[in-house]
Amino acid sequence: MKAIIGITSWDETRNELLDLARRLDAGERLPAADYHLNFATPGELLGELPPKRLATLRAIKAGGAVSIYALAKRLGRNYSNVHADVQRLIEHGLVEKDAAGRVLTPFDDVIVQVEASLLAAA
Repeated sequence: MKAIIGITSWDETRNELLDLARRLDAGERLPAADYHLNFATPGELLGELPPKRLATLRAIKAGGAVSIYALAKRLGRNYSNVHADVQRLIEHGLVEKDAAGRVLTPFDDVIVQVEASLLAAA
């Protein structure tokens, strides 16, 4: 399963949810779905997932389950800043903790989809 991060309007999200509800009401069996995390504007996406937070997510994805302390050392960043970034990533469902307290991402891939024209407006 993939995590797909992007920018989507409320109208588009609402229409997708209504279509999904209709399909479920009709008894359609739906395949496993990817995890989608959408923001309304480029500014919101960049506010919640700034470059250092995305770098933290990439490091977790690349290195597998890791302690926040080891992650901070690997990134060459202050522990408290990395801890704060990890907490936000957990809140967004992109990272979880295992039984030993190490952080990991449960996704095979994490994709950020943003149209270049939208970034120019941010």
